[in-house]
Amino acid sequence: MTHWTDGLDDEVEEPLVRPYTITRGRTVPDRDDLTLITVVTTVPRPGDEAPDLRGLQPEHRVVLELCREPKAVAEIAAGLDLPVSVTKILLGDLIGSGRVTARPPLALDSESGSIDMTILEAVRNGLRKL
Repeated sequence: MTHWTDGLDDEVEEPLVRPYTITRGRTVPDRDDLTLITVVTTVPRPGDEAPDLRGLQPEHRVVLELCREPKAVAEIAAGLDLPVSVTKILLGDLIGSGRVTARPPLALDSESGSIDMTILEAVRNGLRKL
């Protein structure tokens, strides 16, 4: 998995890129509907075209890679190694540009009528990584 900090010097004690730089100074997400367990998925391109990555920050690109399979917001934050608030701002950018979709997390298993526990387990695992 590609991480936005790959290639940075491990000896540096402070991150080289501060969250306010990543979010272009924004401190609050534009969207208030993203929770820790909201599921985000990259929007497939017709004909398996490579997505146009021009103008995207490295963190946006990592989110697109991570979300090829549905991921909870908490998992994405853990994968980016960024605070959830910063992750929500980045996700809002990608949702606004139509590159990812977000949906409520709890889905019922159509056969048994019970809650799909895989999503909750994925969120739990993502939170543990934070």
